[in-house]
Amino acid sequence: MRLILADDSVLLREGLIRLLTDAGHEILAAVGDARALLDAIRRHPPDVAVIDVRMPPTHTDEGLRAALEIREHRPDVGVLVLSQYVEKTYAATLLAGNTEGLGYLLKDRVSEVADFLDSLERVRAGGTVFDPEVVRQLLARTTHADPLSRLSRRETEVLRHLAQGYVNAAIAERLHVSLSTVEKHINAIMDKLDLPRDPGYSRRVLAILRYLDD
Repeated sequence: MRLILADDSVLLREGLIRLLTDAGHEILAAVGDARALLDAIRRHPPDVAVIDVRMPPTHTDEGLRAALEIREHRPDVGVLVLSQYVEKTYAATLLAGNTEGLGYLLKDRVSEVADFLDSLERVRAGGTVFDPEVVRQLLARTTHADPLSRLSRRETEVLRHLAQGYVNAAIAERLHVSLSTVEKHINAIMDKLDLPRDPGYSRRVLAILRYLDD
């Protein structure tokens, strides 16, 4: 896999280069700011760009804005965003668009090498990968009229796996149930959350966005 890395931490960049090179991937560029990232994308488009949310000069949302620009102008490039903390507003912004070939992970997950490498492969294949902790906080129950209260425990588990980007067959395997059971749970989730059946919308994404009110 051809990769471009963007993180202002030299230590993390070098660690990622070593980890990914050892795993057989090609690093096309490793940069420390959003402008250099976008320049590198234009010169040598990768399969996936791994991008820190906060980069110079303000260390706020430069990486996120660069990720959104890549998503708009180079939809063929997968984007895996890394964040030090769960930033629900940024996660919601990413989810508001097309989620194919998109990931959002906490940096701590990099140390779980097998899972991190699997996340990269899923993003390259057009899947959606969201950190379990990010998903947990996005789906956190509110104290008033929580839509999740309509769901059973198993339906909530299925929804959490959907939000992490797993396809139905993978959910069935992880929950040790049949594929038809997962499909029934998904249909029940969509109905209980009153999600529209308009073909112009992804009901899976809408199921997550329902809970993104800070």
